[in-house]
Amino acid sequence: MRKIVRKSFHFDFVVLTLSYNQPRFCLNTIWNSNATTFANQSFVGTESYGIFVNSNNSIYIPNRQTGQIHIWLNENHLSPTKTIEGSLSNPLSLFVTTNGDIYVDNGYNGRIDKWIRENETWTSVMMNVTSTCYAIFIDIYESLYCSMFDKHRVNRKWLNGRTVIVAGSELNTLNHPWGIFVDINSDLYVADSGNNRIQLFRWNQRNGITVAGKGSSKVTIELNEPSGIVLDGDRHLFIVDSGNHRIIGSDENGFRCIFGCSGERGPTNDKLYYPIGMSFDSYGNIYVTDINNHRIQKIVKINNCGKKQTFKAQTYSLSSLISNRN
Repeated sequence: MRKIVRKSFHFDFVVLTLSYNQPRFCLNTIWNSNATTFANQSFVGTESYGIFVNSNNSIYIPNRQTGQIHIWLNENHLSPTKTIEGSLSNPLSLFVTTNGDIYVDNGYNGRIDKWIRENETWTSVMMNVTSTCYAIFIDIYESLYCSMFDKHRVNRKWLNGRTVIVAGSELNTLNHPWGIFVDINSDLYVADSGNNRIQLFRWNQRNGITVAGKGSSKVTIELNEPSGIVLDGDRHLFIVDSGNHRIIGSDENGFRCIFGCSGERGPTNDKLYYPIGMSFDSYGNIYVTDINNHRIQKIVKINNCGKKQTFKAQTYSLSSLISNRN
């Protein structure tokens, strides 16, 4: 998260941005039907789940076997330019803030740890985690979200340390929630993998709305164990449809398959084999963890817009943001 406060005579303005890349796309943008392998098993190990690409297009990937975090500061580097060691046990997910701090799942040790870039030290930020965090998210208010796959809920930890259940309460049951995304309005999107759907939880609302997959009011795409969810700069959904070995995207015309559209799993560059997580770079290319092929695949966007389009930070008045949360 980045906050830039500008004082004015009547009220303050803040610029709030997510550290996720959220490109804007032209209508019917397409991606190359053949991916390239960005990293293989020698770096990411077997069944690597988590990946994060920041606004500078640095790529962060945890290795579950070694407990290391590998960082490529330039996507053209063949090998990681930095490797972070830590007492991590089977790290599944991570999140990188705009200042370079890394939050990482350390669920087998019962906590979420934070690597502080400024002094390159580790600290624990959430203790007594009762389930591995299959996904981590830090919203624009620096609240920490943990998707508890085995506990069928999503928890949020406030800056003051208080932890609450924000999805998966008795009012609306989740079944093995996986990927999560929190937009600038604090609305929470959950890849409800066991129910084959994407759920939207509005701010302070415990009842979810099915926005894609089984039970959606407009069923235009069927999902099978969705595991990842990302919003682009126009709030369109991009989904890792793990059980169908493909990536789903949406625009104003609805949902469509954008990669792996044969539905067949396989090791070739036109196929995936149980993909789990995805992240955009600033150009709109997609990086996806292809776990059963033990690799990270890069799916290149075909630029049919005539120019690069990237997400730009928007300016919001502090009073309006507070009003939206009340």
